[in-house]
Amino acid sequence: MSITFNLKANFRLSGAVPKECESELGALLEDANRNLLRKGAPQGQKGAEIVDWRLDEDRLYLEIHSGRYVRAHDALLRLRKPLSGTLGKKYHIGIRGIEVLDFEISSETEHELTNPRIPFVRSITYEDGTVTLDLEVDGSDLENRVPDRIMNLLEEKVEQSTYGGKGEHWELMWESPHREYRFREDPSKTLEGLGWIRRGSSRGQWIYGPEMTRVLRAFVSIVERDLLNKLGYNEMIFPKLVTWDVWKRSGHAKGVYPEIYFVCPPKTRDPDFWEEVIDHYKVTNEIPLELLKEKIDYPIGGMCYAQCPPFWVFVQGETIADDCMPVKVFDRSGTSHRYESGGLHGMERVDEFHRIEVLWMGTPEQMVEHSKELQECYKHIFNDVLELEWRQAWVTPWFMAQEGMTGLDERKTVGTIDYEALLPYNESWLEFQNLSVNGDKYPRGFNVKLQSGEDLWSGCSGIGLERWASAFFAQHGPNPDDWPNGVLELVGELPRDVFKFL
Repeated sequence: MSITFNLKANFRLSGAVPKECESELGALLEDANRNLLRKGAPQGQKGAEIVDWRLDEDRLYLEIHSGRYVRAHDALLRLRKPLSGTLGKKYHIGIRGIEVLDFEISSETEHELTNPRIPFVRSITYEDGTVTLDLEVDGSDLENRVPDRIMNLLEEKVEQSTYGGKGEHWELMWESPHREYRFREDPSKTLEGLGWIRRGSSRGQWIYGPEMTRVLRAFVSIVERDLLNKLGYNEMIFPKLVTWDVWKRSGHAKGVYPEIYFVCPPKTRDPDFWEEVIDHYKVTNEIPLELLKEKIDYPIGGMCYAQCPPFWVFVQGETIADDCMPVKVFDRSGTSHRYESGGLHGMERVDEFHRIEVLWMGTPEQMVEHSKELQECYKHIFNDVLELEWRQAWVTPWFMAQEGMTGLDERKTVGTIDYEALLPYNESWLEFQNLSVNGDKYPRGFNVKLQSGEDLWSGCSGIGLERWASAFFAQHGPNPDDWPNGVLELVGELPRDVFKFL
């Protein structure tokens, strides 16, 4: 994108500048235009330019224009040192601060942004293929690189508006033969009718009865036997409360907010502080939610949304020996939570779900090779054990596209593979498994290095038991007589009459 920066600002001085200093300042600023404000711009590209300046008592007014290179705010900060030298040495005048009078950033784009709300931006206009941001920033914001991050956010929003969702970045890699089905009902409704599953007290939550639990445990056994043990994985336990620092480093803090369950600690554990809440409940048998809001602190993070980010704190800031590579670990220690808004449906899309998270890291070559090994394991499980009709597709999810990680070459080294199973009852495809090679995204975010200095990459794969169950029961139904032998032998005889409701 073509970008321009137009900045009007004052250097606030410690005193009025005498008239005889004006010629010296003029010479300094002209020299800066020729040299200082061009330094760092690529060959053939323009730097920044001071297009107007004037003295007004204890203010030095500057208007600076620039393109992408040597941005106007950077140029302003560059000028501070030589100006301090000229004004201070001879006239004993110092620079007290920066006052931003007007700052606009303009960028060419074919797409008008929808709902264009950006922090530190007073207004956004779109005209004739150009979007213009009127910034509301001060000197400290310039020091803290806020305009650069605003520009990055604008480019991200423009790119996101053209991204169009995963469907536009979907490429079929492999699909299994078509199968014939005797069962064509909604599996969640069927299992609920049988009493194998019941809705929990929270939205998007299920309680799994003994029969269903036996099947889910069989799935876990299949994963252990045909993937985890076969490929040499070691079990770990990852935290399920994730703090902001983790999500900042993992990149999720860029957009996870609409989908997480926030965690707020109490302001204090002092019983006296909570007596009003306790007494209110004793009298009304109702939780005083408004009163409760006043007594809890700001969110410290949220419940586990994506399972692997909190693992990285274990290795954060470390240099790992080469002979450890590749590291292969997994976690199955608790539930994950994702606010699905209006997209809830049966077991397919829930707020609380059970997942085995598979994580591996090593050199780029090791990561790509191990991805192939995992793909072969999944292919065996889905074809020969679960006997599903499924397909495998290469996709580029937005969380990677926004960081430029759209695949390094045609070999598809960095990105995600989705596994989709046919749901015969509505002829749709359900994503029931994924596998991602994330490149250096997480090692870089958590400052993890290899002893040799070689690039360190990682990958992850989430095995969602609810999704597996939705695919399995949609194609095979709830009657064990119709199940593949590879599943039936692990399930054994289902529990009977554990609960009798009158």
